[in-house]
Amino acid sequence: MSATAKREVFARLHQREGAFIMPNPWDIGTARMLAGRGAEALATTSAGLAFTHGLPDGGSITIAQSVAHAKELDDATAVPVSADLENGGGATPEDAADAVKAAVDAGLAGCSIEDVAYDGAGEAYGFDLAVARIRAAVQASADARIEGFQLTARADGGMAGAYDLEEAVKRLQAFEAAGADVLYTPMPPDPDALKKICAAVKKPVNALAAGTFLELTRRDFISLGVKRISIGSSLARAAQAAIDKIACAMLDHGDFGMMIGGMASADSDTLLAKGTRR
Repeated sequence: MSATAKREVFARLHQREGAFIMPNPWDIGTARMLAGRGAEALATTSAGLAFTHGLPDGGSITIAQSVAHAKELDDATAVPVSADLENGGGATPEDAADAVKAAVDAGLAGCSIEDVAYDGAGEAYGFDLAVARIRAAVQASADARIEGFQLTARADGGMAGAYDLEEAVKRLQAFEAAGADVLYTPMPPDPDALKKICAAVKKPVNALAAGTFLELTRRDFISLGVKRISIGSSLARAAQAAIDKIACAMLDHGDFGMMIGGMASADSDTLLAKGTRR
């Protein structure tokens, strides 16, 4: 499937009734497994990718690495792929524009840009700068957005403790006015806050299934007004937890029993092949 075709598919998913689930794989194998199980679109996870390099999340991976990783997953599957580009690799509007242009040039179906700095302080960019960065990103993706490229503007400062819900809503409304296609603030305080976010904007809203929000179902997210549900690093962290539990049992107690019930090679091979079909 061509880049244009994938972008058209991705754009239509955001306009369809209800909400679609966009899982976040961290390598070709997980991407193909998720596609094989019916995922209609995928997005990279900065944390998942960082973990594969033995690094912590939050600015540890370069934009070039992030885009190359997303393209690798895009080439490996027949579904649209959106890239998690964190803060665009720098503070300026030009940084955000360059990051988005790299995603466009790679043929991806979309990408996201955050409004926080990875300087260890967890600080968010000032309001005017944050909006200017999204405006520059929109301009950089203008031609591709005609094909259906979806630019997601993220207000991450709430999750980082840099500002409150009111400020997050104010930023999302400004990002919408600047031309962003999808709006996203990860981990608002509770479902009522997420509902308020969805009601405050007209563009599609992405919600993160993580933490206490893992207790919600797709139907619950739809009732709150969500259009797209991603899982961020939730699946990667679940896999890590399983590895850690097995490793402790095996290395501390010589117990291999926790690996009973692993996926059979034939089933895995079938699923990977299914997720590869183009």
